[in-house]
Parts: sequence; structure tokens; C-alpha cells
Amino acid sequence: MSPPTLRTASALIAAGLAPAAARETLDAVAERYATAIPPALAALIDHPDDPIGRQFVPHPDELHTAAHERLDPIGDDAFSPVPGIVHRYADRALLKPLLVCPVYCRFCFRREHVGPEGGLLDDTQLDRALAWLAANPQIGEVILTGGDPLALSPRRLARILAALDAMAHVHTIRIHTRVPVATPERIDTALLDALETETPLWVVLHANHARELTPAARTALRALSRRGIPLLGQSVLLRGVNDSPEALEDLLRALLAARVKPYYLHQLDAAPGTQRFHVPIAEGRRLLADLRGRVTGLAWPTYVLDIPGGAGKVPIGPDYLDGNRVRDPAGMWHEVADPAPAG
Repeated sequence: MSPPTLRTASALIAAGLAPAAARETLDAVAERYATAIPPALAALIDHPDDPIGRQFVPHPDELHTAAHERLDPIGDDAFSPVPGIVHRYADRALLKPLLVCPVYCRFCFRREHVGPEGGLLDDTQLDRALAWLAANPQIGEVILTGGDPLALSPRRLARILAALDAMAHVHTIRIHTRVPVATPERIDTALLDALETETPLWVVLHANHARELTPAARTALRALSRRGIPLLGQSVLLRGVNDSPEALEDLLRALLAARVKPYYLHQLDAAPGTQRFHVPIAEGRRLLADLRGRVTGLAWPTYVLDIPGGAGKVPIGPDYLDGNRVRDPAGMWHEVADPAPAG
């Protein structure tokens, strides 16, 4: 029998991930934000402030909200026409069928909503959300998020995907998940069968450090790719986790080695109690610039910021062009010919 998921201050103390003196503070954090560290990730933690522990072990700083932090940092609530739907962009929408995750990140931008009490959309709510998607033919892409969609039962997941498959205007389905690194054992035949769709389906893995790509995680990802499911990766730039050229390079290379194409590197969303993870944008741009030429373009993610309040996601990566000059990866400037069209 595998060890249990760590969910309480007592469990964290017993596992050596928190001192007994911190119990009262950890209980106060737990009253506000959920904790869950499954065995696959707990086994990777050497101490609470290492790159894995820092992401998942509760910390007293979570009780302090900085002036710039928001309860709903990217404006989900303002763009939710019905429960479970977020419609921020004209041609795509989020479907959040549950607000439960196998692991709770201490920097989560939905941390005010996710947790064991978040639960599932009930059948009536799910039907209403699917009906909204069916009634809006401009929606070509549906992104399943939450919570973690791969934490659903295969039966419920298959029901949702079948409903989306039946919508002629939906041409792309995307699933955002941490399951392959957090609970890789869930990627079994039943779940893989549930992911069979006629509509092109993409799985986007959330991983922030190379050590998360364990042999079990790579086996789970290989099972997905064997079913013909393309794999993308998204990561959050986090202080003390991946905020050095070496750590970021290791992560991008580990993703590629697991057949996952790095897709997005997110600037941290300013959710309450997350200040200790903040990396200034200028520093993030320098990190990406340092990696240019060191890693293949296949490993190069788009560095993005979700504008607070719901204005949308924009690229904020390093610039290489200044008029008719272009900067190479070594920092040298070169003139480039860019003639106007003839005639």
C-alpha cells in the first residue's frame, strides 16, 4: 500500500516537512488554503524549501496579502456566464468541471476556490455549462481546467468529452493537468480510453522543475503519447524553484525528453499570499535571453503575462529587434536588410 496523501499539519510534521512548533500557523493556513501532497511528489522533497517542497508545503507567508495581490487575479469571475464556464476570448472558453486537484500549489491563482470543498459541477450545472458551449458556435476551442480534469472519473470525463465531440463547431479540446507528475498511476487504460475523441485533443502538463519528470511521470506521459495525444508543457516562473538559467534549462530539456513541447512560461499571477514566489518581469526576460542559443527552439516557451483583471494573456519575452538592427544570442547587434516592397 502506498503512503497516504499529506493533507494536514499533523501529517506534514510526521513526514518531517514541518517542525512541530509550526502546527498552529499551519492550521491557520489550512483554514484558508487546501493542502494535498501525493506520495509521488512527497517522495521528491528533501526539505520544505527545496524546489519541490517550496511549491507544495504550506508556509506562514501565505497568510499575508501584498498590496498588489487580488482574490481573482486574472478576472475569471467577471467572465463566467454560467457556473463552470469562463469566456475571456472570442473563439475559446474554459470549462471547469471540478475544483479539486491531486496536489495544491502554494502559488495557485485559483487558490481561493480550489480544494476538497470545491467539488464537482453537479449534473444540472454540468448540463447547463455544456448547453452554453453548444449554443455558442463561435467557440472553436474548449479548455478543460479546474481543478484538474484528469482527477475526474473516467466515466465522467468520457461523458464530457463525448458532449464536446458532438459539437460541430468545437475543433480543438485542451486539457490542463498535473496528474502525470502528481498521481501518475491515474493514467491507466480506463482513463486513456476516456480520452479517445474524434476532435483533436491536446494535453497540457503543468510542471515547474526537472525533478518532477520522474520515471513514473515519463511512463504516464509515454502512455498518453502512444494514444496519439500531443503533449504541451506549461510552467510558472517561481522564485527558488526555476529562477536560474540552469534550473530553467534543466526543466525545458526534461520536458522535451518526456515528449512534452514547452508551450508557456507564465509570469506569476498575483494571488493572495504568493509574494515569496515573485520574480520580476525584467529578471524573467533576462533568464529567457540567457537560454537563447543554449537550448533548441523546440524547448523555447512563450513567456506570458495574464494581465490582471481579465484583459488577456500577452507575450513578454525578450526583444531582439531594434529598427534595422537585430541582437544575436551572444548580445551582439547586426544590421539587417529589410527593404520596402517594390512598386
